[in-house]
Amino acid sequence: MQGNACVVWCITDNKPGHHNQLRGLTMALQRELSVQVHWLAPLGPTAAVWNWLRRRFPAGRDLPDPTLVLAAGHATHWAALAARRARGGKLILLMRPTLPLEWFDLCIVPEHDSPPQAPNIIVTQGVLNAIEAGRPQPGRGLFLIGGPSRHHQWSDSLVANQVNAIVSRETHRTWRLTTSRRTPVTLLSRLPRAPNLDVIPVDQTDRDWVPRELSVAEHVWVTEDSVSMVYEALTAGASVGILPVPRRHSSRVVRGLDRLRAQGWVTGFADWEAGQSLRPPPQPLAEADRCAHVIYERFLR
Repeated sequence: MQGNACVVWCITDNKPGHHNQLRGLTMALQRELSVQVHWLAPLGPTAAVWNWLRRRFPAGRDLPDPTLVLAAGHATHWAALAARRARGGKLILLMRPTLPLEWFDLCIVPEHDSPPQAPNIIVTQGVLNAIEAGRPQPGRGLFLIGGPSRHHQWSDSLVANQVNAIVSRETHRTWRLTTSRRTPVTLLSRLPRAPNLDVIPVDQTDRDWVPRELSVAEHVWVTEDSVSMVYEALTAGASVGILPVPRRHSSRVVRGLDRLRAQGWVTGFADWEAGQSLRPPPQPLAEADRCAHVIYERFLR
């Protein structure tokens, strides 16, 4: 500890998803105790290994010694190991490592990655995120639209038809829709022009737009390629529906989403069409807070 503060070094490859996971965990730690957070970029793999061998970590030379070293992304593994070897602290990885598991003090691994049972693993429902529980307002609805991905193909007409069916049936709701950077621009012209639907393309939003909307949305529909958004909507406490898009193949991510549907966390579009209403999550989902509490109890008390 530095004074009364827990000093946290976050080593990030600056990919938005990895950065969001680290941000979610640091925010949750700050709800447990006083935390001083420092963000560091990883070294290249050769430099990271060399610094590990020499017990050096020049990127943190002007920083206080870390209590915790947090890392996410394959490119951060050796840099995080070098940081701990040079300056101490507990090393926590927010993923299943590609290096031996026992090299890390703790690994936070989503269930869909099929982690082994080990004392230094916390298994989570999805990846961590920076969303906090919201206050869903009756009648507020939100669409989060993704795009083609490694696991999914795309169909503008399929997505637009599903959106049209929902806003046409649920006219008592005020809907907002945003796209992602993966969304084909051709989708916008196919979306319905409905009085209860407001379309805000991703280039007209800021970083906090989605969290703000999730904090008040009662019902949230997410295209199934956007798995991280599914977990963010569940964390906010919204009732979540899944808009199917064509799958390239079965994968651990796809199977994880199917498990959520089977367990009653989310509702499929076909079930909604058949008359099933979207339901709130069966229990609060606050995985970042749960992990922060485990870290506090294990390393910081």
